[in-house]
Amino acid sequence: MSNCYQIFESHKIIPVVVIDNVEQALRLAEILCEKDFPIMEITFRSDAAAEAISLIRKDFPDMLVGAGTLITHDSVLKAIGSGAQFFVAPGFNPKIVEFAKSQGKDLIPGVSNPSLVEQAMEYDLKLLKFFPAEDAGKTGMLKAFASVYPDTKFIPTGGINASNILDYLALPNVLCCGGSWLVSPKLIRDNKWDELRVLISDAVKLVG
Repeated sequence: MSNCYQIFESHKIIPVVVIDNVEQALRLAEILCEKDFPIMEITFRSDAAAEAISLIRKDFPDMLVGAGTLITHDSVLKAIGSGAQFFVAPGFNPKIVEFAKSQGKDLIPGVSNPSLVEQAMEYDLKLLKFFPAEDAGKTGMLKAFASVYPDTKFIPTGGINASNILDYLALPNVLCCGGSWLVSPKLIRDNKWDELRVLISDAVKLVG
């Protein structure tokens, strides 16, 4: 996982991808690689997620591909079977964290308050998803976390976009941010690849 952390930190954004079609996922992976941005989190919100991860790992071996929205044992197993390289959950469920650990994987669970951060610390998890960031206190909450949890890093996700991402990235306890604005589900569904190229290019320039 340490290699994943380095890639997260260097790219500063994890594109959070919602897809229904494997071919569209492959096309998006191709564009991200073209833009020298070979990283994506594919959410398990559709039946296509596991196959998409597997094929992207095969066709784009230099891309770092993770699995998101892991909320059941079955989704964790499917993510592992697909070859996902990192694992993300929207919330903190001790049973899912324990199950992932039993499979040799560290989950990145979502937290939104101090109590959940401290529960995650009991599992020696030092990288957490701050979700939903814009509804759970924004940068102010993360600033408060920094003073009491100095060894914990966060990936804010939820409401992150081009207008606020730099505010989050300026915080010392933010490793990177998760965002879907640069990989708009609607543009993917509508095969608007040129528009997606522009969004991705703009995002890369913004955080570069």
